[in-house]
Amino acid sequence: MNTVLYPGTFDPITKGHTDLVGRAAKLFDKVVVAVAASPKKNPAFSLEQRVDMAREVLKEFPNVEVVGFSTLLAHFTRDVGANVLLRGLRAVSDFEYEFQLANMNRQLAPDVESLFLTPSEKYSYISSTLVREIASLGGDVTKFVHPVVHEALLKRFAG
Repeated sequence: MNTVLYPGTFDPITKGHTDLVGRAAKLFDKVVVAVAASPKKNPAFSLEQRVDMAREVLKEFPNVEVVGFSTLLAHFTRDVGANVLLRGLRAVSDFEYEFQLANMNRQLAPDVESLFLTPSEKYSYISSTLVREIASLGGDVTKFVHPVVHEALLKRFAG
């Protein structure tokens, strides 16, 4: 079985993430969306909330599994039996960090390949950070996220 692991904080999961997962679901037998605990990033939502939202948003893809993790990514990749790490690149500015991360992961897990996909043009400017900031300031994020995520953001940042 060909399994890809798509790791991220997903705080919150956006339509850009969904776009990448949907395309990966066509390329791989199994896609594991790995939601990182990432306490240093001070996420707006708990790990459990982010996993629940991602499961709801991605339920249309039968070969996609959403799990939370708080271990070293290289170890977690082996734990779930993935042979590919999927990373999204929105802009050239993402490349340098992702290139460094891919090389480090290659050192830690030499049998795992990194694969980079870009989101559709209509989602290339969307980031979780921007969506979270807009929502926290009362802006409308309905075109950037699934309705379930929008509702969660409204509740999270209600005055």
